[in-house]
Amino acid sequence: MSQIPEQKHAFQAEVQRVLQLVIHSLYSNKEIFLRELVSNASDALDKLRFEAITHPEWLQEAELAIEIEADETSKTLTVRDNGIGMSREELINNLGTIARSGTKQYLEALSDAQKADANLIGQFGVGFYSGFIVAGTMTVRSKKAGSDEAFEWQSDGSGEFTIKGVDKASRGTEIVLQLKDGEEEFARSWRLESLVGKYSDHIAFPIRLKKSVSVESDESASDDESNATKVQEKFETVNKASALWTRPKSDLTDADYQAFFAQLEHGMGDALTHSHVKVEGSSQTYTSLLFVPAKPPLDMMFGNRDERKGLKLYVKRVFIMDAAEQLLPAYLRFVRGVVDSDDLPLNVSRELLQDNKLTQAIRASCIKRSLDMLDKVAGDDDKEKYLSFFNHFGATLKEGLQEDYANRERIAKLLRYNSTAVEGMTSFDDYIARMKVGQEAIYYITAESLLAAKNSPHLEALKVKGVEVLLMHDRIDEWVISYLNEYNGKRVQSVAKGDLKLDNIADAEGSKLDHTPLADALSKRISDALGERVKAVRGSTRLSESAACLVVDQHDMALHMQRVLKAAGQAAPSSKAALEVNAAHPLVKRMDATENNEKFNELAVLLFEQAVLSEGGQLDDPSGFVKRLNGLLLAA
Repeated sequence: MSQIPEQKHAFQAEVQRVLQLVIHSLYSNKEIFLRELVSNASDALDKLRFEAITHPEWLQEAELAIEIEADETSKTLTVRDNGIGMSREELINNLGTIARSGTKQYLEALSDAQKADANLIGQFGVGFYSGFIVAGTMTVRSKKAGSDEAFEWQSDGSGEFTIKGVDKASRGTEIVLQLKDGEEEFARSWRLESLVGKYSDHIAFPIRLKKSVSVESDESASDDESNATKVQEKFETVNKASALWTRPKSDLTDADYQAFFAQLEHGMGDALTHSHVKVEGSSQTYTSLLFVPAKPPLDMMFGNRDERKGLKLYVKRVFIMDAAEQLLPAYLRFVRGVVDSDDLPLNVSRELLQDNKLTQAIRASCIKRSLDMLDKVAGDDDKEKYLSFFNHFGATLKEGLQEDYANRERIAKLLRYNSTAVEGMTSFDDYIARMKVGQEAIYYITAESLLAAKNSPHLEALKVKGVEVLLMHDRIDEWVISYLNEYNGKRVQSVAKGDLKLDNIADAEGSKLDHTPLADALSKRISDALGERVKAVRGSTRLSESAACLVVDQHDMALHMQRVLKAAGQAAPSSKAALEVNAAHPLVKRMDATENNEKFNELAVLLFEQAVLSEGGQLDDPSGFVKRLNGLLLAA
């Protein structure tokens, strides 16, 4: 067989940036490179075992395993596997380009202050490059399963790589690291064994390390040799080589689970909590091991909603797919873990998973256990622990109000919001416990920022009544809260929509709400002056200090959300708002006493523009507003 001659290629621009980041400043702990290379080898073995469903002869060649071999004399470290292997094109694409979305955004967002601690790049599938932290040159030899061709990839990390055809007897991949001066520790077997135990003990395939061992010489040897010992080299398994989720919970410690989570998620930090369950029933048997991360993985921070890592799916310990999104809804996409089923077919596809009754039962169980985990953390005495989780994942969790009708109340119980009554964030349950006598609804307001929500004129009447209002300022809040009409028997009501019915609630001690009605004649004059700008003009029961505010109907989208959608280029319903007027306000009284129609109209438009600005909106004619405001000030 003729070999393909050596060819030189340039790295993709993003790869060069990754290499510079990795080599010079990314990994605060250089030993992490071995974890990344072993993890990649494990993935290759998983893929081979899956492909062997249609090629069973591949599993007859040799036991699937990972080998690590070091040579202190030549200062080389080799990691090899007999997995799926790579073709020439795959070597170029996998090691010369970055196809994973979000990597570029991640690099751009990574500040100098973060670089020293950003040891999470393995999540973007480029953990291979971490080898250049300790190696001056990396050589990869690989032979694709079922192919007669093998290829060698080599680079010193300076921006180019070469690739050529080579002879390789067996399938799989072999990575040889030529260690830099000063990195000789990674050529010592005791150091490598400790790293495997620290980072890769739970890899489900044997990791075999080549060691030098002393053996007694043969008794039949000559007298000079009979008492001598010989040094031999052989491979010894240095990990447990069993899937952690298959082991009894009683044999596992929290440290074991955390170590597995670190291997699963490329060392992104500790898990906040976990759930390990084996279900054995008449219809199906499966094991689930789920984790809630303490901090967001990078693919959530810089990816998009549809490109997420779901649960890893195994069938009878055979790896099937890396991101089985059918096992959890999108609002729980931060949950990580493994599901291993004894009953699903080995050739199951994403399409079959979608309509499979067994999958639906597993999905329902995973949802329940995920929410159970969050309930447990939320109920702990350490409230800051849950609030930290919610600050990271709250916006994602809120999507469940729209996505998961069956669990809507459970999800709502886990949500936290700022409030006019307490410092920090509060729950719906705590809000209900503080409700005023005669109060029938949970009141909230949505706004573009917390400050805008706090200062909204829509809160004025409720402040006089001493009624608490939840302050919602995430962009997603207006959308999802519309799916929660009530909670625990209490109506959920926006203070900026529809009619507020506050008559049954007494005013707070020392306060009195002025209910001066707006005269019909004045309402008509204002309405005529504003024309098509507003849907209607009416007296307000919301206001105590401001002159006017804009109010949409009960089921209309909030004005600020309409602006957000339009700014994003999305279609949004253009609902006109009613102008509610505080008849007791001095400006409104002055308007009522103004007989000059031109001056009245100027004041009416100014009243409307004030209401727009208090909503966080933009004026169509800012210079006109300034002119009208100056005229009012000069007249005063």
